[in-house]
Amino acid sequence: MKIAILADCLDFTGDPGLADRASPHVRWRPAHWLLIGDGGRILAVQPDAPGDDWHQIDHSGRLLLPGFIDTHVHCPQVDVIASWGTELLDWLNTYTFPAEARHADPAVAQVAAELFTDALLAHGTTAAVVFPTVHVASVEALFTAASQRGMQMVAGKVLMDRHAPDNLRDDVAGAEADCRLLINRWHGRGRNLYAVTPRFAATSTPEQLAMAGRLLADHPGVYMQTHVAENRAEVAWIAELFPQARSYLDVYAQHGLLNERAVLAHGIWLDDTDRALLHDSGAQIAFCPSSNLFLGSGLFGWQQAVAAGVNVSMASDVGGGTSLSMLRTLADGYKVQAMAGNRLTAWALLHAATRGAALALHLGGGPGGSIGTLDVGAMADVCLWDVAVGPVAQRRDALARELHERLFAWVTLGDERNLAETWVGGVRRYIRDQRPTGPCA
Repeated sequence: MKIAILADCLDFTGDPGLADRASPHVRWRPAHWLLIGDGGRILAVQPDAPGDDWHQIDHSGRLLLPGFIDTHVHCPQVDVIASWGTELLDWLNTYTFPAEARHADPAVAQVAAELFTDALLAHGTTAAVVFPTVHVASVEALFTAASQRGMQMVAGKVLMDRHAPDNLRDDVAGAEADCRLLINRWHGRGRNLYAVTPRFAATSTPEQLAMAGRLLADHPGVYMQTHVAENRAEVAWIAELFPQARSYLDVYAQHGLLNERAVLAHGIWLDDTDRALLHDSGAQIAFCPSSNLFLGSGLFGWQQAVAAGVNVSMASDVGGGTSLSMLRTLADGYKVQAMAGNRLTAWALLHAATRGAALALHLGGGPGGSIGTLDVGAMADVCLWDVAVGPVAQRRDALARELHERLFAWVTLGDERNLAETWVGGVRRYIRDQRPTGPCA
């Protein structure tokens, strides 16, 4: 079926910068038709209505954006979202590890994966870089659920062979065998992509980190995801465990884990040498403002990262983060940067959660189709939004003097309640006030 959606279309043709409200890279096409072909790809964005042979859907006045890309989120931690506690290391032991242990049961893993992927769609996220658990069943369940919904998913078995509960530890040989099996089974199957996933340096021995580096060398195109420099106590612990490394980030560099497909969450406590290493390797930082605030971890230096040429994307980091909503995450990101004196535009925030993230992940084109954009040929992963919901937001919207003011208010005041529909690969997967359509859409 050929589908045409009428809405106000917004995406980006390039990086809008951090503070330019009038960036020429903002592509605003009000009252345009988005045409989706039979293969789920965008055929055109045009002002004129298509012919009668198109199934036309009128979303006049609504905002149409590419689906959001969440570059760091934990599937099993939906169960511990909004858990009261102390800082990172205690929070992991108290809440996270017990929740993840339950995913040894394939039935639990399946239910969790289906709830998680449906929840992403209900928050306007169509692609994600995800931590499951150490269990093969958890990885299988997540890739299966994503495949059923047509989503772009980057994920992999978590690696932990020390400093974790007995029921969550693996070993080097067994973990390597599991990873190679999962890579062969899932990487490049549909829209699934595998990520070698050491949890963080403290929970992997040097031998396991070296094994992870071998996996990356043996399987070009596979991703790597981990955590780095999130918390001061964590940084100090890593220095004790790896005295030969110059820094926390250097631990990963020494084991061959930094490349252009490496996604490192947080990166709060990095220095200029670390940022230069990130730039040289092509690795990106997943900025997790909600989680950083909730756990009291610190404030990420986005401006310093950008000045060093480091790619920065946006991430909810649920369950340290308190919402799967990328709008809430973006609003928190603005506040974090404002504390450092940096006033980010709505364009900078939205770009980092769409086109910017896609490019950093090398998902800006190729056989699988690009994401994060409304370019012709891109996958039709798109969301329809109400710019203002409720009398206060509607009043603010009515008084906005220009486009950036209007959409900055939407980013700041909006959340998942503003989402009307989510489309993935040209298939409607979520409709507000209805249950997600799931695999049978």
